[in-house]
Amino acid sequence: MAESAAPSSSKMPSEAPTSSSATKSEGPDPNLAPSVIVLGMAGSGKTSFVQRLTAHLHAKKTPPYVVNLDPAVRKVPYPVNIDIRDTVKYKQVMTEYGLGPNGAILTSLNLFCTRFDQVIDLVRARSSTVPLTIIDTPGQIEAFTWSASGTIITEALASSHPTVVVYVCDSARATAPATFMSNMLYACSILYRTKLPFFVVFNKADIVRPTFAQRWMTDFERFDEALEDARGGYSNDLARSLSLVLDEFYGGLKTVICSALTGEGMDEVLTAIGECSQQYRDQYIPLYAEIRAKKAEEAARKLKEEKDSKADDLTRDVQALDIGTVRDSDDESE
Repeated sequence: MAESAAPSSSKMPSEAPTSSSATKSEGPDPNLAPSVIVLGMAGSGKTSFVQRLTAHLHAKKTPPYVVNLDPAVRKVPYPVNIDIRDTVKYKQVMTEYGLGPNGAILTSLNLFCTRFDQVIDLVRARSSTVPLTIIDTPGQIEAFTWSASGTIITEALASSHPTVVVYVCDSARATAPATFMSNMLYACSILYRTKLPFFVVFNKADIVRPTFAQRWMTDFERFDEALEDARGGYSNDLARSLSLVLDEFYGGLKTVICSALTGEGMDEVLTAIGECSQQYRDQYIPLYAEIRAKKAEEAARKLKEEKDSKADDLTRDVQALDIGTVRDSDDESE
C-alpha cells in the first residue's frame, strides 16, 4: 500500500479496481475463495500461525492472499499483500490524538475501516488466483472482536464471500483448567457474536500435546478431576458450572492440533477451513438471505405506515378546512 502522510488522508493501493460493484452485489458469492480471520489471545501465536500457514501454502505452490490488520506490529514475518501500516501510521495516531497503545490500535482500525470497501474489492479480484485470504488481527483480541470496526470488517467480509473464523489457543497455557475455560468462553462468545463457521486451533503442540483439552471438552469428569487437582477455590466452582453450560457448544465445535513452529497439523487446518467454507455455503448464506428478506419486509412496512400516516394527516387537514361540496353552476341556475 502507498504510504500516507497523515492517518486520516491515506491511500489504498494503485491496483484497486475503479469500480466497487463487487461490494454492492445482491449477496455473498459462494464461489469465491474463502477469507480466514485469525483470532486469539495475546501470546497465543496468531502471527506465527499465519506465518506457518502462509509458508505451507507457498510450499504447495498455492500462495494465499494475506492481509495484516495489526497496526502496532513492528515487523511482519510473512509476505503481506495488504498492510494496515501502509495506510495508517500507528505512532502518528498516538501523537495526533493523544492516545495510549490500545486506543491507538482501535483508532487505527476505525480509520482503516473507512477504506475497507477497497480491501473487499481487492480480495474479490484476487479470489480466482488464490486458494484463500488469510487475515491477521491485532494482538489485543478485544480491540478487534469487541470494537465497531472489527464488527464492520467481519460483516463486510461475510456479506461478500465465504468467511471462516479461526480461534488460536495456546496449549501450554491452557493446561490450567481456569485458563482453558477462559479460552473456551472467549471462543464461544466469538462464535455466537459472528455467527460464522468457526473452529479452534490448539497451537504449540510441540511444547504440550493438547489432547488433554480435547478430553476435557468431551468428558466432564476428566475436567472435574483437573479442577480438584488445581485447588482453585471459588473459581473452580465457576469453571465447573461453566463446563456444564458449554456442553452444547463443545458438541458442534471443530478442533485442530497444530504447531506453528514445526508445521504439524497444517494440512488438518486446511481441511477444517474447507469444511467450514462448505458450512458457510450450506448454513450462513440461507441465514443471510432470510435476514435480508426480513429487513426488506420491515423497511416496506415502515414505508407503508409513513404513507398511510401522511394520507391520514391530509384527510384531517381537509376536514378541518370545512370545504363545501363541488356544484355545477348550471344546476344552480335551474
